Amino acid sequence: MSGLLTASRRLAGALGTLLGASVLLFAGSQVLPGDAASSSLGASATPEEVARMRAEYGLDRPLAGQYVDWMKGVLHGDFGHSLYDRKPVLDAVVTPFLDTALLVGITAVLTVLLATGLGVVTGLRPGTRLDRLLSGAAVALVSVPQFVLAVLLVLVLGTGLELLPAVSLVPFGGTPLDRPVILVLPVLSLTLFAASWAGRIVRAAVVDADAAPHVEAARLAGLPERVVIRRHLLPSTVAPCAQTFAWLVAALFGGTAVVERVFSYPGLSETLVGAVRHHDTPVLEGVGMLLATVTVTCLLVADGLAVLATPRLRSAS
Repeated sequence: MSGLLTASRRLAGALGTLLGASVLLFAGSQVLPGDAASSSLGASATPEEVARMRAEYGLDRPLAGQYVDWMKGVLHGDFGHSLYDRKPVLDAVVTPFLDTALLVGITAVLTVLLATGLGVVTGLRPGTRLDRLLSGAAVALVSVPQFVLAVLLVLVLGTGLELLPAVSLVPFGGTPLDRPVILVLPVLSLTLFAASWAGRIVRAAVVDADAAPHVEAARLAGLPERVVIRRHLLPSTVAPCAQTFAWLVAALFGGTAVVERVFSYPGLSETLVGAVRHHDTPVLEGVGMLLATVTVTCLLVADGLAVLATPRLRSAS
């Protein structure tokens, strides 16, 4: 019963967070200079034409009423229509979201594998030459801004060696999976940064677990080292590592914009830029709510994994 109560509280907190995010998104979209009416008509439009189009779009209504109507639609799965081309917002957002999700999914899988391997290898041998070498390389990669790393990869692997396409052009009417080679450079630039960052956290978790009393007791009991690592050391790292990777997935959804722009990848960043350019607030708010939902869901999963992996927290729940 207490576990159900805890879950209900966390779900209520997540819904409250999404409600707060919706208010911030709506307010932020309203402070953008100009609006969809003036953007569509251009600088030569008369005030009467702008006012007529504002009335057609409903932009002349009180902001509170606009927000309430928008939230009613969101709760029913209707994010409204684009002010630029009058298409449903979901139709404009779903395909770019799936393309970004593909990029994030591949990056997340590679990051988990590389970061876990890097963290375990260096964490079990702290202070060795291998640890210093790999840790130094990880720190260097984390220190380089993502757009700089992406541009370097384009210059070396794309323009210089001509091994990979420098621009991620999707076949007309197709998807990135129709030409998988265009995914290599964007995924590589994201994975190098993410795996280096997460690998440092995994390493710290392994070092802490290796010094735990129950791990030392297992070694003193004469258990083989591989058994000590598999049964006693690695389970102690599950909670912090699971939370790290869940946070990472949320961060990747919000952090792919720079990489997508560098490689002209057709993800959410292109949709966001177009929405800002045309003052298309429904699309802007729809993308924002979608990303906020993904982020909150990832954080809920991280909390759940931490509870499941930690006996003390599981007993408390």
